[in-house]
Amino acid sequence: MKIIDISQPLLEQIPVWPGDTPLTYDLAVTKEQSGSVNVGRIQMSVHTGTHVDAPYHFDVNGDQVNQLDLKIFMGQVRVIHLPNRMSIGASDFEGISLEGVKRLIIRTDSWQDPTRFPETCTYLRPDLVPLLAKKGIQLIGLDVPSVDPLDSKELPTHHALADAGIYILEGAVLSHVEEGNYELIALPLPIVGGDGSPVRAVLRTLSEASY
Repeated sequence: MKIIDISQPLLEQIPVWPGDTPLTYDLAVTKEQSGSVNVGRIQMSVHTGTHVDAPYHFDVNGDQVNQLDLKIFMGQVRVIHLPNRMSIGASDFEGISLEGVKRLIIRTDSWQDPTRFPETCTYLRPDLVPLLAKKGIQLIGLDVPSVDPLDSKELPTHHALADAGIYILEGAVLSHVEEGNYELIALPLPIVGGDGSPVRAVLRTLSEASY
């Protein structure tokens, strides 16, 4: 078994949504000051790096992050590679079997420079959602900051996924991940009332990948 980290490192240079809270970390108390320990302090948006969106992020009546079902963020997952696309919809899955898949992560390779927030990247078209729901998929993950176009205000794919009961994982690091079946662990923090949460997302290789 091998563990593959698919999380963005949380460093102060990490790119964030334009206008969002930049990440800062410092020592509020040093060992020299306290005589015994260092105590760190962090400030950041909950949508920094690899993160989960709760429906409350885009719907005031939606579930908050502490209300999400943790079982969805743990278990077998399929990673597929769909590069060189402006968007991904149902037609892009012709010939791709999703039978038995409950969690799906798409590697798009469209965020070329991880040190900068992208101007554009691959997004999901809302017409993909009925297919995912029909196949029983409960979580969709991407290697980009949003499942919708970055300039979208209506967020149609976010809403369609929430209506279908499909959770969203964004900002995964997948350039080193091959297509295949893995085990996913990407637990959000129990932020009461939160609209999202950073996650430490990892994949574990399976000795026998089956669905």
